Amino acid sequence: MKIKLAAPLQTDSIVDGEGIRTVIWTQGCAHKCKGCHNPETHDFNKGFLEDVDNLKKQISSIKNQDGVTLSGGDPMYQIVPCKEIAKYCKKQGLNVWCYTGFTFEELQEMMKTNPDLLELLENIDVLVDGRFEIDKKSLNLHFKGSENQRILDVKESLKQGKAVTVKRFEGKKHFNNSYNHEENELRGIFI
Repeated sequence: MKIKLAAPLQTDSIVDGEGIRTVIWTQGCAHKCKGCHNPETHDFNKGFLEDVDNLKKQISSIKNQDGVTLSGGDPMYQIVPCKEIAKYCKKQGLNVWCYTGFTFEELQEMMKTNPDLLELLENIDVLVDGRFEIDKKSLNLHFKGSENQRILDVKESLKQGKAVTVKRFEGKKHFNNSYNHEENELRGIFI
């Protein structure tokens, strides 16, 4: 089985979910949100094919990672290979985050005709859902780009049949308001 990727595996990410993560950048997205930070991942004809079994081997060889994040592009355009990767990651004891432009409610409708989507969601711990909306953009948001997006507890959302946010991220800002970025840049400290 193959998956279309936009880039090789990225390790040691601290911005694509909680902890230190490996990110799988899928290729292809029809949402084409204005201001998307990965517009090069939109075109379904670009990127490269990777064997899912090879990707699993790469994931197994990576050390000191808390989890794997499916991003893109939009992983929901490649449900079957993403399902296989998520199931494998869960068996390896890794938590799985996924970013999608679809809302949980849209995914619920899609699940009615696609049982693979339900199986994918059952193997995702946290879903960041919703399209990026440039007029709601904020650099101060934790693990998301615009205020309309939600950080969802997938297991609880599936159980309750409605979107349930991860409480520890509600209203949480990425940066401490007392941090003075300009002052630290002047001192030569770049983070």
